[in-house]
Amino acid sequence: MHQIIKEHFPHITDHQLEQFSKLGDLYAEWNAQINVISRKDIDQLYTRHVLHSLGIVSVVRFRESLPNKTGGTRVLDVGTGGGFPGIPLAIMFPKTSFHLIDAIGKKIKVVDAVVEALGLTNVTTEHGRAEKVKGRFDFVVSRAVTNMPDFVSWVRNKIRKESCHNLKNGILYLKGGDLTEELKDFPKAQIYELEDVFEDPFFETKKVVHLPLK
Repeated sequence: MHQIIKEHFPHITDHQLEQFSKLGDLYAEWNAQINVISRKDIDQLYTRHVLHSLGIVSVVRFRESLPNKTGGTRVLDVGTGGGFPGIPLAIMFPKTSFHLIDAIGKKIKVVDAVVEALGLTNVTTEHGRAEKVKGRFDFVVSRAVTNMPDFVSWVRNKIRKESCHNLKNGILYLKGGDLTEELKDFPKAQIYELEDVFEDPFFETKKVVHLPLK
């Protein structure tokens, strides 16, 4: 099933493909011990979790180096759960720094194990709440952990001021359904339909929401 990643992202290296290929067994093994992915979804891991996470790549390509900054892009993944979207994005962008945080310690335990097994050196993790995270980031990513107004209140002060991408710094939120009501107070929010990117019926209602915060 990892070949579905190669089909959509033919530019990835053999090393990246190998890392993606390991995800299936790793999550199957850990999910038997700690339920971080719903039982009905584990067989659809590559479509519903890995490929869904990589929907963000259709919106922005994180830069390896940024003008007048030490290091490249910094990304915060809030409510990462078992490591989504952070781990697939970290494989795709090995020179981007990812900080994955979740309030549930056993989920971070799984993330740490997967990160170690894959040899990802661009990922750090934290057990805690988003409001307590130190530092500033170019983007905050997440998969529908709460409604947008609450999410913005958590991360508003975590964004770097200077934008160096084709999108302004801010939130990249993976969410589905009708977002009209939820986004009514955010006129700058831009919605990208993932059904335009991926053919699987799973993506028919799935979106990436970009909300600039600087």
